[in-house]
Amino acid sequence: MQPFLAHPFDDDKLKEECGVFGVIGVTDAANFVALGMHALQHRGQEAGGIVTYHPEHGFNSARRFGYVRDNFTNAAVMDGLPGSLAIGHVRYSTAGSKGATAIRDVQPFFGEFSMGGAAVAHNGNLTNAAALRRELIERGSIFQSSSDSECIIHLMARSIQRTIAERMKDALRRVEGAFSVVAMTRTKLIGVRDALGVRPLVLGRLGDEAWVLSSETCGLDIIGAEFIREIEPGEMVVIEGGKVESSYPFERKASRFCIFEHVYFSRPDSILGGRSVYETRRQIGVELAREAPVEADLVCPVPDSGTPAAIGYSQESGIPYAMGIIRNQYMGRTFIEPTEQIRNMGVRLKLNVNRALIKGKRVILVDDSVVRGTTSRKIKDMILDAGAAEVHFRIASPPTAWPCFYGVDTPERSKLLAANMSEDEMRDWIGVDSLKFISLDGLYRAAGEAAGRNPNAPQYCDACFSGQYPVAPSDKIEEGFQMKAAE
Repeated sequence: MQPFLAHPFDDDKLKEECGVFGVIGVTDAANFVALGMHALQHRGQEAGGIVTYHPEHGFNSARRFGYVRDNFTNAAVMDGLPGSLAIGHVRYSTAGSKGATAIRDVQPFFGEFSMGGAAVAHNGNLTNAAALRRELIERGSIFQSSSDSECIIHLMARSIQRTIAERMKDALRRVEGAFSVVAMTRTKLIGVRDALGVRPLVLGRLGDEAWVLSSETCGLDIIGAEFIREIEPGEMVVIEGGKVESSYPFERKASRFCIFEHVYFSRPDSILGGRSVYETRRQIGVELAREAPVEADLVCPVPDSGTPAAIGYSQESGIPYAMGIIRNQYMGRTFIEPTEQIRNMGVRLKLNVNRALIKGKRVILVDDSVVRGTTSRKIKDMILDAGAAEVHFRIASPPTAWPCFYGVDTPERSKLLAANMSEDEMRDWIGVDSLKFISLDGLYRAAGEAAGRNPNAPQYCDACFSGQYPVAPSDKIEEGFQMKAAE
């Protein structure tokens, strides 16, 4: 099968990181994992994998390029994944081969140790992976993939601890960066979050004996599991025999959860930190309307990620909400080879303007972010071509001026529009009547921090906006990346 083709017009968005899911204590666990992966598909559309364990058949795995629905609904595939314990992973490449060009980069990764096998699925990014990889190779490790996540398996192999769970603790104490890990042995399901809790991970229960780990609560909903709680930053849970054991193997630190999960990455029907993602995004729109009002006739979302914020902006401003842009729901990421002629059609393959609604109107467009700005220019052109009198952009996040090194595929800083232009310069370059971003304090207020952002101890990881990295990206610094000077 050919590697999965990313949609040719999706390069102006920050890419979802990955999603992890695991279940123990159910018949045909792989089917539950496939459903969970389907619910987490927004976190990674390039590839997916499942590993299962059955006492008679041992460990089995399947890794495929493309959507879950196209690969893990096939009876021939699923029949080869027996057992009551399984983990899965949906992938967007943040480290390793971009575009998932090698099946060996698709997780979960598996290793055979003296005390038995183990599989590991990782959401996040290790900021010292290059240094670890060099060290491990010099000591004889043979890597099978280009993924940073494989370092965890090799570090586990070199640990002298007597159980796989203890070896995992050893391994994860050596890594830096962000990780939410779901792992399995022959009898155990394991979940771990890094000490800062940058990436999400939740615990659910299915019936009396089965337990579930998922990147988001929407993964629990699809299988009818009860949401129990979030795995805490720095916590490891080991589930076996219907019981959950918790420990904290890492130094306790103040949480720095990724605030962009609230803005864009997580599904709006998920719960993060006890808050509805949808409600947070709607409140972002409310804050935007207070911070950046403008006279207009319509508030229109850039679908689909701008929709909740547009609703909030409309409710607060009193300006009518309208679907001025319609998304083609059947536009797959595997559409056709992106020839020059097709590329010239731009976002029109994916979005179309509701001309009868837009003509002659002053339009506020609400989008989640501006990365390179190329898509914003194309959307502006479409709105003006449809006869809009004015176009005003309102952005539901602060300017993205710094790359993320914790599991989000971000362009290098030189390609980020906000790193190279002021807000007024961006407005002129995009060619709109006005352009306003929510402030960092406004974003924090929308996320439940009434006093806004604490500059001395930020409550979230907001490095993509502030340039303040909670963990120094040592590999990137070694390559020459210049961190923001202390203020």
